[in-house]
Amino acid sequence: MTEIILVFIGTLSRLVPHPANFTAIAAVALYGAVKMKDKKQAILIPIAAMLLSDAIFEILYRIGASPFPGFHSGMWYVYGAFILISLVGFWIRSSFSVQRLALGTLVASLVFFVVTNFGVWLSGWYGYTVEGLSACYIAAIPFYRNQVLGDVFFTAVLFGADYFVKTKVLAQKAA
Repeated sequence: MTEIILVFIGTLSRLVPHPANFTAIAAVALYGAVKMKDKKQAILIPIAAMLLSDAIFEILYRIGASPFPGFHSGMWYVYGAFILISLVGFWIRSSFSVQRLALGTLVASLVFFVVTNFGVWLSGWYGYTVEGLSACYIAAIPFYRNQVLGDVFFTAVLFGADYFVKTKVLAQKAA
């Protein structure tokens, strides 16, 4: 059941209007990696959320309701970044603390920024030069800011809700 809820949260966060890169996918990847016993399943959760939302975007694009396709040549870098973010989650899980979660969340944002923008550069949009690579990363800074804000916000919400349920709700049931 947790898996379905996480896929739903990740998918919904991409479908509702939001600032670019301000979604719950990285937080879902971190939460799944930290909290789920099955590591393969934890890695598949953000990928499932991405596939589902990308399929919906693709349908909307094909019927003319969206200017952007769901499936595109750079999606493999995006998906790969979320797999790496799940690995960051496993690192957090190995010795969980709030400090490690905070650091891991910031690392997750950086991983997404580095991997996906390297993919954009490899697509040739900025030319295959060091200057082009620099221009690519500089152009992506506003998206990075949104990524960090979204990752911090959604990670706090997911882990905060988990803490609240475990400490307050379940403690009341036990009493």
